[in-house]
Amino acid sequence: MSLIQHMANTLGMYRTVKRLGVPDSHIILMLAEDAACNARNPFPGSVWPSMNKDLDLYGDDVQVDYRGYEVTVPNFLRLLTGRVPAHIPRSKRLNTDERSNIFLYMTGHGGDGFLKFQDSEEVSAMDLGKIHELTKADAIEQMWEKRRYHELFLMVDTCQASSMAQRIYSPNVIASGSSLIGQNSYSVSYNLTQYNVDSDVGVPLIDRYTRAVLEFMEGVDRTSNKTLQNLFDSLSPKSIFSDPYVRTDLFQRALDKVRVTDFFGAVAQVQFTLT
Repeated sequence: MSLIQHMANTLGMYRTVKRLGVPDSHIILMLAEDAACNARNPFPGSVWPSMNKDLDLYGDDVQVDYRGYEVTVPNFLRLLTGRVPAHIPRSKRLNTDERSNIFLYMTGHGGDGFLKFQDSEEVSAMDLGKIHELTKADAIEQMWEKRRYHELFLMVDTCQASSMAQRIYSPNVIASGSSLIGQNSYSVSYNLTQYNVDSDVGVPLIDRYTRAVLEFMEGVDRTSNKTLQNLFDSLSPKSIFSDPYVRTDLFQRALDKVRVTDFFGAVAQVQFTLT
């Protein structure tokens, strides 16, 4: 139950992209914890992002693709690179191509250059970016070489989050994170507000950076013209208690020209043919 805020972070993002039109068939949801069904949860089947309990993030319409001990570093990297075993069903594969925009969200306990999985293993910045010039073991470069994305938006909410993006060198990638190297990322319990430690559950309910992103996204609908620049401008270090990180040098477009729905929403592609 101590990691319920990480589950709430992830489910908050899941709810947002679904609300903006992305179907479950285009979402891969990995949840290492099952706090909603934990015997210590006083609200079985529910995950709340605030003490008000006015929004159940779990609800009855959540499709989890990888859960519990399926959430491992090898499974995560195989998913990104398309190296999944033949018996894995299509619903648990990342079925993308060179026309696809991918939003990759990661959250959990971490540090300089790593993010923990299951408290027993970790995905490193070197798994995502290069180790050295002669090595291409990194997942994102493999994705680019295999034409598995057009543009990729990596968002990380963890301590020292910026370190997870510093080794990436593949084209058309934008990265953001909740904190710089040397900084912690905080849950909302760090300050006494309506979002502090819930007296019923006994743990923090959501993290500050993700909450700020979700609050911005609540003002976005499928036809919104709000941009990634608007999103990043809305993230205040005073409310997050750390310095949000954005890396844009690999990305081709100006952020004020990129609508948030390019990554958080579904855009129908219509092809006209002459008959």
